[in-house]
Amino acid sequence: MRSSGLSLLVGALLASASPLKTSRYACQTALSCPEGTILVSKTDPSAHFTSVQDAILSLPNDNTTQTILILPGTYKEQVNVTRSGPVTLLGQTDDPNNATKNKVTLTWAQANHDNTGQAVDNVFSSVLTVAPTLESSYTGSGTTGYPVPEDTPFGNIDFRAYNIDFTNTWRDYSDGPAHAISFSRANGGFYHCGFYSYQDTVYVGKLGNAYFHKSIIAGQTDFVYGFGTAWIQSSEILLRNCGGGITAWKGTNTTFTNNYGVYIVDSTVKAANASIAPEIRGKCALGRPWNSQHRSIFARTSEDASIIPAGYIDWIVDGEGRLNKDTVMAEYKASGPGFNATGREDGNVTIVMDDKEYARYSSPARVFQYPDGRFGNIGWIDLSVDKN
Repeated sequence: MRSSGLSLLVGALLASASPLKTSRYACQTALSCPEGTILVSKTDPSAHFTSVQDAILSLPNDNTTQTILILPGTYKEQVNVTRSGPVTLLGQTDDPNNATKNKVTLTWAQANHDNTGQAVDNVFSSVLTVAPTLESSYTGSGTTGYPVPEDTPFGNIDFRAYNIDFTNTWRDYSDGPAHAISFSRANGGFYHCGFYSYQDTVYVGKLGNAYFHKSIIAGQTDFVYGFGTAWIQSSEILLRNCGGGITAWKGTNTTFTNNYGVYIVDSTVKAANASIAPEIRGKCALGRPWNSQHRSIFARTSEDASIIPAGYIDWIVDGEGRLNKDTVMAEYKASGPGFNATGREDGNVTIVMDDKEYARYSSPARVFQYPDGRFGNIGWIDLSVDKN
């Protein structure tokens, strides 16, 4: 049951607040929140819930927009969102424009096997899962993954998270897929968030559309992967070590032209800290093809000396590579000590795009699609973020 004390507090703040003070910023920094905002805290007795998942389960199963404010703390739990109506998770913070100052952490410790060593699907390890059904969130195995039934509905049409860190603490090295987030058949934006694991940190599954803005994504092995579409804007890609590649995408055959893939734009790729930097110098690959339809592009991105001269690598299984004419592993106007033009040419794996080649992928509207293949599915992206 919601606390009447908190409702009175929010009501009083709203009564005296200007339109500016009722913004997301005011809610995150001063508890000046829109009426109906749900509060989560492990310590504040006036909070509606002590866990984020309980707050999610309290939401009505309709198309109304629902907002949950999470007070500072570490919440050890798995959060699953199946609701189709818009959901916004706000992490309370003193600095809404800085992911390094986040005060809210959702954390879990699990890889794709349970404590007996029994193998389970990757999704069971995830800190956050957004998908309409459990079955639709399965990653499956091999180059085609799990065959999600065709009649599976689309899930959340507008999921948003601000200033929250999602951390899978299973191991401090790669030890099987250990998701920070699993995101399938949904539209979602993550703003000033952090995603931390070692292997398979961020999974964007089939028909998933995920937009990351000024966020931090950290990992070691194939730590940005999936079937759907991810646009990573003005963010930090942190290398905690090297294994496989940064990206590992699985393309999907469709009856329409698709731009499923991952796009890292105006971002930085660098060693996670000064101690690891010398150890991984020249050892990390930008990505490798999970199947031949892999598509990933690093555009206008700065790369430190951790990146191998060839940039990308092929994925060799039983002596055979997966790279072919359908594979797009590319860079566009990349810079920094990790970009080696001669190495890219000699490696003959990385595509260095010109303006004409990149034009097809040059904005979110050109890559995000509706389930039927139409482009321009961007109404759910918060384009006002960082504007107070």
